[in-house]
Amino acid sequence: MTATIRILGVDPGLRHTGWGVVEQTGARLAHVAHGVISVDPGLEMAARLAGIFTAITEIARLHAPHAAGIEETLVNANPRSALKLGQARGAAMAALSLASLPVAEFAPRKIKLSVVGTGTADKTQVMFMVKRLLPRAGEMKEDAADALACAICAAHHLPLEMKRGAA
Repeated sequence: MTATIRILGVDPGLRHTGWGVVEQTGARLAHVAHGVISVDPGLEMAARLAGIFTAITEIARLHAPHAAGIEETLVNANPRSALKLGQARGAAMAALSLASLPVAEFAPRKIKLSVVGTGTADKTQVMFMVKRLLPRAGEMKEDAADALACAICAAHHLPLEMKRGAA
């Protein structure tokens, strides 16, 4: 009998953090849930990070994943934006860690390659393939599609030891 592994994918962001949960049984993937955490941009930074942390904690409690995948911060031309995004990512990772989940980190290029077949795919292509791979997911926002793509990538690339420990 093949074990079923539940994986939570997170696409961190200060304004919108996408999340998505999939189940993997053997090679088969099934959609469980997805959504977007939106924090008020008018709040102080600490309050925004607390909002992300609290929401990820609740999602992990509600959906009981065995493992998680999170997108790495892409360092772009604006170091200040990258630093702020890194703080949002840190809040999400801390929540995942405190939920006792093994967390795998994936570069955006690797996620796109896993889902679309090319590391240079755009957001439209990622969303198209996520809907194709998880037809029961229905409509979703880009951030949720990116998070589901991260969960799919994690399903394909999580170290075997993580999967054994989760089962």
